[in-house]
Formats: sequence, structure tokens, C-alpha cells
Amino acid sequence: RNMSSAGPEGRKKMRECEGLIDSLVYYIQGAIADHEPNDKATENCVCILHNLSYQLEIELPESYAQSIYMQRRNISSNDKTPGCFGTRSRKVKEKQQDTPLPEEKSNPKGVESLWHSTLIRIYLSLIAKSTRNYTQEASLGALQNLTAGTGPMPFAVARTVVQKANGLPSIRAMLHVSQPAVKKTAVSLLRNLSRNTSLQSDIAREVLPDLVSILPESVPGSDIACETTVSICYTLFNLTQSSSHNARLLLSAHGLPKVIAISMNDSNMFSKASRAASVLLYSLWSHTDLHSAYKK
Repeated sequence: RNMSSAGPEGRKKMRECEGLIDSLVYYIQGAIADHEPNDKATENCVCILHNLSYQLEIELPESYAQSIYMQRRNISSNDKTPGCFGTRSRKVKEKQQDTPLPEEKSNPKGVESLWHSTLIRIYLSLIAKSTRNYTQEASLGALQNLTAGTGPMPFAVARTVVQKANGLPSIRAMLHVSQPAVKKTAVSLLRNLSRNTSLQSDIAREVLPDLVSILPESVPGSDIACETTVSICYTLFNLTQSSSHNARLLLSAHGLPKVIAISMNDSNMFSKASRAASVLLYSLWSHTDLHSAYKK
């Protein structure tokens, strides 16, 4: 687990180690099958896989890149040294590119397992069944890493999470936990998922009211709560930007007073949250059919 935090070269060596990833996945599968998702070894395994999925899209060997992508990647690497937790997701464009989806292998080996639907379902199972905060956070973080890019692999993972594996209810439950880091990672994952236009109606229906409910009445005091608020605002921005229906959902969930209050705090310390709320307000105002409802 410590070694998997050693940076790009460490991740590369571990991904290339024959049998390592397969063994980690095998162990977690066994723990879930035995109804023991809370042991320390499972937590360690998930944290390792979480770290090995960091920047996976841009660190894949060329042989994988050619077989997975039907169009060339044009992404610059801006690596940060990762720990098991922290700011894990690369900053990417908020809008998902329309790219063909890669075909999934029925029997993945090694690094192929990291983005396979089998492991995605394992993460979602651990989010739902484990009561260990670190295991939940690492599972959410791995999915956040896998959905952070703009190519076909992140898009395929996002579609699996939302539509094929019905993962939104489990993620939604994590929005209401008491552990701030788990909540922050769940929101960051939803922000990534919400960039996919084809998934936005599903996401809005399942989690938009929950996102509004956890939005604070004003800019929160702690850094982690402030970052969470920023991610909520940008997720709501993605969901409402092109949908008057979703904007109305936000309105009916009593989100507008909260967004206005956050946008009006111009303190330098909290400017990111205020800016994110202001961007969301500007987008909401673009739905002219809702102006009278907004004014009320």
C-alpha cells in the first residue's frame, strides 16, 4: 500500500508485476463472498488498486492505448505524488468527448482488470457493504480516478457505474455519511460522472435532490467542506446547464437560496466556492422559461 503511493514509476512497476493485480482482486472477491468486507487486508487491497488506477488513462503503455482507443489521446500529464487519499482526480474538461467505447475482455489479466466491469462492481459492492471509512473512500476514489479522463475508457466506466451496475444508490448513500472525506470523494465522483451528457438525466433523477440537501446554507469554514461545496456546485452546473427540467428540479428542492447565499460570500479564503456558485447561478438564469419561478 505504501509502495503504490510512490509516484508514476512505482505505479508502473506494480502494474507490470505479473499476478499482483489479479491477486488483489481475487482476495477482495473472496472477502465479499465470505461476507467479510471490513477486514484490514481488504482495505489495504482496495487502497493499492485505488492508487494503481491514478492517472491510468495517461500512463497506460502504448500497446494498451492502441488496443483500447480508437482515436489518439491528446492529454498532457501533470502528475502529483499521490498518497492513498487526497486530491486524486486530474483536472479535466467538464464536458465528455463523444468517443467510441472500447470492447471489454471477458477474462481480463493484470492492468486490464483495473477498468473492467468486474472490479467496478466490486468497488460498488464495497461502498454498499463495508463500514470501514477508508475502504469506502478508496473504492469511491478508484472510481473517481477511472472516470477522470476524457477518452473512451473513462466514458465506458461511467456508463457501467450509472447504467449497467446501478451504482448511483450506493454512491448517493455516501453523500449522507458523517465522514467528510468520504462525502467529498463521493461528490467528486458524481462530478466526473455528470460530465457525460448521456448519463445526466439518470444522475439528476437519482441524486440531484440529495446534492441540494447537503449543500450548506453558506460557505463552510473547513477546507474539505469548502472543496465539497465547489464540487457540488459544478456537478449541479453540469446537470442543469442543458436541461431546464433539471434546473426546475433544483428549484423545487429549495436549492436556489443556498446557491445565492454561497455566491455572495466574496472572502478570498472561500472564493472558489463563491465562484462555483456564481457560475451555477449564471447557468440557471440562462433558462428563460424559469425566470418567473426564480423571481418568486
